[in-house]
Amino acid sequence: MRTFDFAPLYRATVGFDRIADMMDRVMETEVSAPTYPPYNIEKTADDAYRISVAVAGFAESELSVEVKEGSLIVAARKAEDDKERTYLHRGIATRAFERRFQLADHVRVTGASHVDGMLHIDLVREVPEALKPRRIEISGSKPAIEAETVEY
Repeated sequence: MRTFDFAPLYRATVGFDRIADMMDRVMETEVSAPTYPPYNIEKTADDAYRISVAVAGFAESELSVEVKEGSLIVAARKAEDDKERTYLHRGIATRAFERRFQLADHVRVTGASHVDGMLHIDLVREVPEALKPRRIEISGSKPAIEAETVEY
């Protein structure tokens, strides 16, 4: 496997730290990405999205959703009260996890809900007015510079 050193990129750019960090993260991640817990990402409207994470066996108090440095971090840690129980078969995984989602620019989390073993996180993309396309009106048929006519 090849490794790339992005240190020269940090020295030669100003204001592109996030891009370089993202490239570092992509290069560091293992080929086998974690698959637990399973999740869906759906588009609910033109600028609205929902991430649904399967968190069967976890209570609301054992889940945490946090936005930090452009990443959405979903984590869970099960309380240690299962020591009194004896399982004949344990098929429901309740191991601790941390799942990270990289958020695009101008995407913010609007809320989260825990329903029927699913954690739903709602996101919305809010593009600032300054970045939205705007139409420039074209003035009448007058030329921008009127030439003076001189008669001899």
